[in-house]
Parts: sequence; C-alpha cells; structure tokens
Amino acid sequence: MGDEFARKLFAGPCEFIWGASNINNLPPQSLPEVAFVGRSNVGKSSLINALTGRKTVARVSQTPGRTREINFFNLGGKLMLVDLPGYGYAKASRSLAQEWQTLAFSYMSGRATLSRVAVLIDARRGIMSSDLAVMELLDRAAVSYELVLTKSDEQKPAGIAQVAAAVAAEARKHTAALAETAVTSALTGAGMEELRSQLAALAQKG
Repeated sequence: MGDEFARKLFAGPCEFIWGASNINNLPPQSLPEVAFVGRSNVGKSSLINALTGRKTVARVSQTPGRTREINFFNLGGKLMLVDLPGYGYAKASRSLAQEWQTLAFSYMSGRATLSRVAVLIDARRGIMSSDLAVMELLDRAAVSYELVLTKSDEQKPAGIAQVAAAVAAEARKHTAALAETAVTSALTGAGMEELRSQLAALAQKG
C-alpha cells in the first residue's frame, strides 16, 4: 500500500509555487516539507527531477553555485519539496558562507512544517568539511536529516561500498542524523524507489 501511494504521489503533479530570496519571503506553512541541501554541483536538481520523473521540475544549472533562492514545489497537494541553494562552491572552506547560513539555515532551523532534510553527498568525494558543518548545524537545531549519496553511477561498486560505509559511520556520530543512508543515481534511477517510499511516508503522516 505504501509503495503504491509513493508511486502515485511522485508520478502525479509537481508544481513550482514559490521562490524565496530572503527569510522574510517564505510561503505560508501548510504541507509537510522535505528540504534538499548539498554542496554546489552535488546533483541536487537532477535528484529532484529524477524523483518526480521529470526533466524540468528543478532547473539544472551549468554554473554551480548559481541558485540563490529557496524554491518550493508542491507535490500532489501532499508534500512540499524544497530546493535550497548549494554551498561550498569554489572554496574548500571549513566554515559556511554567511549568506548561505542567513538564508538556508534560518529556514531549516525555524520551519515548523519541515519534516526532513536530505543532505546530499557526492559519492565520488564522500563527506567534506562543509558537509560536516551543515550536519553540525542541523544537530544543534535538532532537525531530522538523512544523508543521501548522489552520482553513484560514477563510482565502481567497491568504491561505493567504501564511501557508503564511511558515510553511515559518520551519521552514527550525529544526534539528528538518521541511521540509514541512501545511495542514489539520477542517471540510472538507483535508489529512487526507496527514497520515494521514505518521503511518501512523511506525506502520509502529515
């Protein structure tokens, strides 16, 4: 029953409804929200498009770090998919840009309807310092999040297993992180069905 609900939900309408460039311009809170966050060029827009079976729900930019808005997509009137700006582009900095913290973290730490954050990790690189900084911010805010590996098709199976094990081990050190991690590929569709089922369960709870 749950898988059928997930299939219908993600095959149904998904419409862009709002773009917020500052924390005072967020849409009214209504549906349960799932936010997607990750380093610039982690494949966030591609993942959202693959989840919904479309090519143009979230715009895939050729210039990493381009998105500066929080974009809201209404999925079948049951769930809100939230595309957050990427972080960490062009700088291997240990700290997050103040601009990103002001917008994205203010949203994540103060949104009552936010049910889950998907923190996307590039399977070719594993967890980086800026990813850890985001995870620690979410721990402090007590916001539930799941680590999701992207671009798994660009790694050999042995390499994926190694990265996935390291990511799962790191997740266990964080108070707000879910124990399970997802391994996905927007190109091949790997892991999409499982991720849809998890997110659809949040819609049913809501």
